[in-house]
Amino acid sequence: MNKYDDIIDLPHHVSKTRKPMSLYNRAAQFAPFAALTGYDDAIEETARLTETKVELSDELKNDLNQKINFIKNNIKVHPEITIKYFVRDNKKSGGIYKSLTSIIKKVDNFNKCLIFADNTNVYFDDIISITWQSDFNKILLDNEKNNE
Repeated sequence: MNKYDDIIDLPHHVSKTRKPMSLYNRAAQFAPFAALTGYDDAIEETARLTETKVELSDELKNDLNQKINFIKNNIKVHPEITIKYFVRDNKKSGGIYKSLTSIIKKVDNFNKCLIFADNTNVYFDDIISITWQSDFNKILLDNEKNNE
């Protein structure tokens, strides 16, 4: 005779006063428990990499200033440019470099920033490169010919 032979064939008990627990709630009883809430987020934040901001040479700064002035003088053409710029990280030192291709709405010399059509502001000091399509040059040449 086995240890449970006397109860093995008995019907399963069903409560007359309580309805059965849903499968979802039954499974929740066995879910893993995070004793240190926020610990995984802290580990992920520590592992996230940031870059240091590159210090530009005087030659590159002058080149960027010339391009910004060129854009400002030809703002009526609504040039679409691509810039690469630095975005500071709010949580740790450093940041990341982003690229943005958009139409310039305004060159704000007072605040020293470019304002794009989508109202993104990028400060001159954060820009490391400015490029534009050859179409912009063609439009400028066409405008110069028309003005002559």
